[in-house]
Amino acid sequence: MNVALVGFGIEGEAALKYWQDLGATITVCDQDPDKQVPVGVERRLGEGYLDNLDSFDVIWRSAGINPDVILASNPGIQDKITTTMNEFLRVCPTRHIIGVTGTKGKGTTSTLIAKMLEAADQKVFLGGNIGISPFDFLPSITANDWVVLELSSFQLCDIKYGPEVAVCLMVVPEHLNWHKDLSDYLNAKAQLFVHQGSSDTAIYFVDNGNSKQIASRSPGIKIPYFKEPGAHVENGILTITGNAILPISELKLLGAHNWQNVCAAITAVWQVTQDVMSMQAVLRSFSGLEHRLEFVREISGVRYYDDSFGTTPETAIVAIQAFDAPKVVIIGGSDKGASFDDLAAVLAGDTIRQVILIGNPANPMHKSATPTIEAAFRAHGVQAITSLVKPGGSTMAEVVAAAQHAAKPGDVVLLSTACASFDMFENYKDRGDQFKNAVAALPEGQPVSAPTA
Repeated sequence: MNVALVGFGIEGEAALKYWQDLGATITVCDQDPDKQVPVGVERRLGEGYLDNLDSFDVIWRSAGINPDVILASNPGIQDKITTTMNEFLRVCPTRHIIGVTGTKGKGTTSTLIAKMLEAADQKVFLGGNIGISPFDFLPSITANDWVVLELSSFQLCDIKYGPEVAVCLMVVPEHLNWHKDLSDYLNAKAQLFVHQGSSDTAIYFVDNGNSKQIASRSPGIKIPYFKEPGAHVENGILTITGNAILPISELKLLGAHNWQNVCAAITAVWQVTQDVMSMQAVLRSFSGLEHRLEFVREISGVRYYDDSFGTTPETAIVAIQAFDAPKVVIIGGSDKGASFDDLAAVLAGDTIRQVILIGNPANPMHKSATPTIEAAFRAHGVQAITSLVKPGGSTMAEVVAAAQHAAKPGDVVLLSTACASFDMFENYKDRGDQFKNAVAALPEGQPVSAPTA
């Protein structure tokens, strides 16, 4: 069997091992002419890496590569294209799979589901978009185990199999620089539900029309959350089917938006086990994932939070609304085609001490959204703006120093940029790590002066 691996990053390395173990002959196809490929593996790099793919028996695509890009150079080979998720779902020895999608909250919800199932003595494997290839744990799975998969639209757009339980969180416009339009984005998410069976379960966020529309395409049993019969908040208590789970005041997760994620997780786990004590134990201890409203440090009465994972205006809004205290908010980055008017309106009506704008307008590969952001903010009356936008971008140390200078005791400094990171950073993790390192290096007390752009 001749297999082409189209795109070769971390995901591709796991796929390489999987196909090699099956005895396949592998060719790595990647647009980077300098891509490092293991010795002994055939390669097709740089210009022409997509040529003549019809000569292969199987064409595995990395999730980040749109299948339309492959088909544009190789029409008629749809049936040969597969992905990690398609192959995993095809051969997985258990049907006990919970798939979670949505625009944001997927990682938090998936992790909560896995932790709750583990606390109830289930054997659980967690993978997917969260950064763990399911190929890594495939050999360890048995028929009675549970698998929880965080799934992006990139992974779902051409999926051919459905899980036993599918969960759709809030869905808002996202990745419109990858998808043709919003309809294409929603259709990609819906593929998780389209391929379910009539006895499977589709769980959706009742207050989001897109989520409801996506789940409606499942032939299975449909259960809303944030209202009965799914988990919901009743008189300040997380409740499902009349069972009180936990007062929201005891949640370790920060922010009212996480009530949605918690309710989604409880509703999914309730289909497997009704072990309330195990749910309580997890909800009282789980404080969230890295770079998701992550508390970093308190200095001179100012608290610093890293929300670098939030890359849309909607995620910035929920992060801002998670705090009642006055805020210094760090915003800006590369453009994904989003509108910033709603974010501007929220900032204009919130307790914002200062907005610090960041961005690199000179990056030839990634257009900076920050000029659009500043125009929207000023149009809505947001005037407390410090711009550190400049060619090459300011250093994170300069950005954090400006935030410390602007903040007063009792304030929150929040990195929640509403944008992708690629104009200045390698990815959101790099951005968040640099922020945390810069905060860790801050001296106690206010600096005498702040850096300028």
